[in-house]
Amino acid sequence: MDLVGTEFQIKVWEALSKIPLGETRTYKEVAEAIGHPKSSRAVANACAKNPYPIKIPCHRVIRSDGGLGGYSGLGGVKKKQQLLINEKTQRNS
Repeated sequence: MDLVGTEFQIKVWEALSKIPLGETRTYKEVAEAIGHPKSSRAVANACAKNPYPIKIPCHRVIRSDGGLGGYSGLGGVKKKQQLLINEKTQRNS
């Protein structure tokens, strides 16, 4: 997969690709994982620019308060919620 983006975006997308099926991370946890602990909003923006929703699982990133946050993939937040439910079910099967 050829990723075209800023250095920061590519770091975020690579970190997202490591989130296991059925698990989530917060925007803050992703920011910390890539060495930019105060960049939660920038992580959210990188998620919004994700060129490959689903393949790069930005739907697995949620807000620190447990809210879903946004989802730029087709279907928006409803789709994000359904993907998370489906993945949790698959993992627990």
